[in-house]
Amino acid sequence: MNNECRECRQDHTVDLKLIKEVSRIVLEESNIPECLQSVLICLDKEMNLRGSMITIHNRQTGKIYIKESTGISSRKVSQGVYSPGEGIIGRVVDSGTAITVPDIRNDKRFLNRTGSMDNNDIVSSFICVPVKAGNETLGALSVILPNPQQEDLSKKTTVLSVIGGLIYHSVRHSRDVEEELQRLRDENLRLHERLRDAPKRGLLIGTSNVMGRLQRLIEKMSASDATVLILGESGTGKSLVAQQIHESSARKDRAFVKLNCAAISESLIESELFGHERGSFTGAVERRIGRFEYAEGGTIFLDEIGEMGLSVQAKLLRILQEREYERVGANKTLKANVRVIAATNCNLEEKVKQGEFREDLYYRLAVVPIEVPPLRDRKADIILLADFFVDRYGRKNQKTVQRISTPVIDSLMNYHWPGNVRELENVIERAVILCDDGVIRTDHLPPSLRLPGPQQSSERYSGDLQSRLDSVEYEMIIDAVKTTRGNLTKASELLGLSRRQMGIRAEKYGIDFRIFRAA
Repeated sequence: MNNECRECRQDHTVDLKLIKEVSRIVLEESNIPECLQSVLICLDKEMNLRGSMITIHNRQTGKIYIKESTGISSRKVSQGVYSPGEGIIGRVVDSGTAITVPDIRNDKRFLNRTGSMDNNDIVSSFICVPVKAGNETLGALSVILPNPQQEDLSKKTTVLSVIGGLIYHSVRHSRDVEEELQRLRDENLRLHERLRDAPKRGLLIGTSNVMGRLQRLIEKMSASDATVLILGESGTGKSLVAQQIHESSARKDRAFVKLNCAAISESLIESELFGHERGSFTGAVERRIGRFEYAEGGTIFLDEIGEMGLSVQAKLLRILQEREYERVGANKTLKANVRVIAATNCNLEEKVKQGEFREDLYYRLAVVPIEVPPLRDRKADIILLADFFVDRYGRKNQKTVQRISTPVIDSLMNYHWPGNVRELENVIERAVILCDDGVIRTDHLPPSLRLPGPQQSSERYSGDLQSRLDSVEYEMIIDAVKTTRGNLTKASELLGLSRRQMGIRAEKYGIDFRIFRAA
């Protein structure tokens, strides 16, 4: 009896030693792949295993794949892919419950995709435990034990379940990094497909003189590695200009990473750009890779740069000048081989005067500013763009649109387009969806585009001097109302009128502001 107690105490000591060693590895090793591999090597040594592996459930593909392993060739590792509920590993991930198989030769659930059971004469046990915390299962930890003792399997399963919890955060970080990299790869693939579908001149569509000048400037900037600042109103296609510069540059085979500075709060944007270390601030439970690190060797596009806070502007300036940065909470300096392209629809010079944007950063960004023209300044491109969007959304909605009617073309050409190309795209998508006879007609357009154009309104108010003055006034009011999307106050300010004066004129000409808001 005393011998049995001594053996139990020895086993308990060995188990505690193993758990402490795994805890030390997880806490001290910051490189996640090396951390997980070291854990498996430690398990193999202390538990005398034939092999071990950590599998992760990818939420994007729905598949379970081997992340780290021992005792398995690289060729076999690539074959170890499972679906939730498939085989022992799939069942463990699906249920979040451990499974122990005393003899894998006699269990049909063991799929042997990695060749672990090639020698059928060797008795081996298989233990698979979930890597989980609470109700969230990220993957599984699996081991193969040669010549097992039946009474030890339950104890080893318990120990491995504890270790599965210890490596939870490391596995979660590994999964998140893999999924983010896959998202970036998918985004780059999507951009390459858009390039193949776009006209030969690039992503930007247009044959007008202003677009010709823009294309020539893009070609020159693509041949250099200089920082670019893209200026232009909302919806003009600034992101497409950035994409075309990247896709035409020597960095085209590396990542193109986008970040909208206005979409992220000032407290989080520093971590989003540069990454952070675990424990660097409240909520930083694991290391995060920043956008600059993902974009290494490629291009980062910072949209709405004017919304970036002053503290982050200083760190961005350091990257542009010294090509180096640190993650939040880290001491290690990282090098940045990244081209920066920024864009804004606001007046940065005015922000500099108001102290809202660093002057030194502005001049560093604006090495070669590129101004994207609004759609109203390139009306020769409207029909070309409309045809392009008709084709795109016709294929997307499985509709055949043969033509755009003449009245619709007149409406498109007469409209002011305050939302630029983005607004035109939305208008055409709507028209394609509503179209049911192969022809886009005026009743398929938003109400704001169905109002009388300048030529029709001139005919309405032709005649003596007063009538002609009324005609000009009517057109100016319509233009102001379209620009402000039915905002009576802003339209009044544009024309230098009070709200009361604008109301009187709207009643005189029968203008309903509500239809512009609906558009």
